[in-house]
Amino acid sequence: MSRLIALLVLLAAFAGALTACATKEAPYVERTVEELYNEAMDKLQAGTWTDAATAFDEVERQHPYSQWAIRAELMSAYAYYRAGEFPQAILAAERYLQLHPGNEDAAYANYLVAVSHYEQIVDVQRDQAETAAALTGLRLVATRYPNTEFARDANLKIDLVREHLAGKEMTIGRFYIQRGEYVSAINRFRQVIKEYQTTSHVPEALHRLTEAYLALGVVPEAQSAAAVLGYNFPGSDWYQDSYRLLAQAGVAPPLDQSPAEEVRSWWRRMTGALFRG
Repeated sequence: MSRLIALLVLLAAFAGALTACATKEAPYVERTVEELYNEAMDKLQAGTWTDAATAFDEVERQHPYSQWAIRAELMSAYAYYRAGEFPQAILAAERYLQLHPGNEDAAYANYLVAVSHYEQIVDVQRDQAETAAALTGLRLVATRYPNTEFARDANLKIDLVREHLAGKEMTIGRFYIQRGEYVSAINRFRQVIKEYQTTSHVPEALHRLTEAYLALGVVPEAQSAAAVLGYNFPGSDWYQDSYRLLAQAGVAPPLDQSPAEEVRSWWRRMTGALFRG
């Protein structure tokens, strides 16, 4: 029994020693701000992005009120971005903006936030929260800093994001059509026409509207959607498909001869804006 007790005591002491080792933090060693910053830059240039971010964070931790710390905060965000740690990059860049909103590098910090959301965009089958956040951030950069290189890149990415969001609406609309939920489908296709007029999805959206309205028996709206499609995209395969649907239903007008004002009127109602023909 005494040997068993002794063994238990020994095991408990060993476990305590392991716990102490596990919880023991690395000793704090104060270093000059120049030394810390240069070390972080070395890691950055070596492409060890996460280590670089940690090193830049250490600059701010040890010297929070120095000019080097301000630079390190932004460099940390950049390093996290390059490491693919996008949520961390967003947090670091947003913190920089909260602390230094008027700094000359605010444009870049906002750009980092936007592109970090942009890099997290997923396929159209999944939630598009990051896509919406990317669009918001990119628009902010493009409007607030219009004469910067960041704005030029933001504008290019905005077009891609809008294509992506329109694609999501189209995917949902097609799903509703397959289920026979035509009113819900129409709402999605109208959203594409209203919010994403400059995207490549508009011809198909007009065709799908023709299809959905015909399925509901709303012939005038189906004819109008097809007329707009023929007026704006006369060589499109979607136009041919829409005409075929109307012909099969026995309601096909000479779409390519639809009065321009009639087309404009329908387009205004769909988009809530003036038709630009």
